[in-house]
Amino acid sequence: MRRAAAPPPAPGLADLAPDQRLRRLELTVTRRLDGLLQGQHRGLLPGPGSEIAGSREYRPGEDEVRRMDWAVTARTAVPHVREVDADRELTTWLLVDASPSMEFGTAELDKRELSVAAVAAVGFLTAGTGNRLGAQVLTSGGLRRFPARGGRTHLLSLLRALLAAPRAGGHDTGQPPAAPPELGAALAAVQRVATRRGLVVVVSDFLDGLPAHHDEPAPWEPALRRLAARHQVLAVEITDPRELELPDVGLITLVDPETGHRREVWTGDAALRRRYASAAAAQRDQVRRMLRRCGATHLALRTDRDWTADIVRHVHTQRRLAAAPAATRGGSA
Repeated sequence: MRRAAAPPPAPGLADLAPDQRLRRLELTVTRRLDGLLQGQHRGLLPGPGSEIAGSREYRPGEDEVRRMDWAVTARTAVPHVREVDADRELTTWLLVDASPSMEFGTAELDKRELSVAAVAAVGFLTAGTGNRLGAQVLTSGGLRRFPARGGRTHLLSLLRALLAAPRAGGHDTGQPPAAPPELGAALAAVQRVATRRGLVVVVSDFLDGLPAHHDEPAPWEPALRRLAARHQVLAVEITDPRELELPDVGLITLVDPETGHRREVWTGDAALRRRYASAAAAQRDQVRRMLRRCGATHLALRTDRDWTADIVRHVHTQRRLAAAPAATRGGSA
């Protein structure tokens, strides 16, 4: 079988005017992603819908316990799970982290710009007749809400608002920025408005309130777990390479964008750079384990990588995982 050629690198966005950036994003998604992700409208996260279509026997290792049909199980004394048909209309809710830690970036895009690109991908790929998109944007000034609506105009309005959102700027002025709202509270707000089962996409660096001990839960875990119990949840983790390793550039000043706290660091110390890289890798592994515990699907995007290629790989992986049980059943029939 011939492999499809890898797409060219994603274009830059930082130097374009807002309307030009929107057009570039739309073209990038429709040309580079839409053609590669033909299929069901749940392209970013294929899976079951919410319309009950009957029951069948439970298959250990394949079925989720949360889909158990307890009434049929009690009646037959054999474990059964509910079967559901995919929804014809999809409501997607976005939670976009625009807190100060998302303003960092040392590559072609900063984390905030990459989060907008991720929102564009979700919006354009889930657009369709009857589908709706709503959003909650977590900023240093509070939670900004966009009601769930359909259509390209609504999506472009949301993207334009994200691009135009003011920056906290605390790390530039030397003054600590205002305390941003918590990610857990924002997740709870999404749960209150997402009354119908659908797709929830959380775009964040997930650094909010990470505990010092890796075996302890983050404060946002319970809210994310509750969302994943009712909805399909896609967690888009945004990172920058300088968050993972320090370059050897001599004396630098590290700034916590959430608190404004500063610390000078001599990066010429190889042992310090190794400790930093080890601690950063452990932190990202901690986030991955937390997301997995909550039942969310994890998509990692980096500011120094081709985000469209990462999305394509993610979708192909999810589709293979979703098709594997069916293919196994077909082969054994």
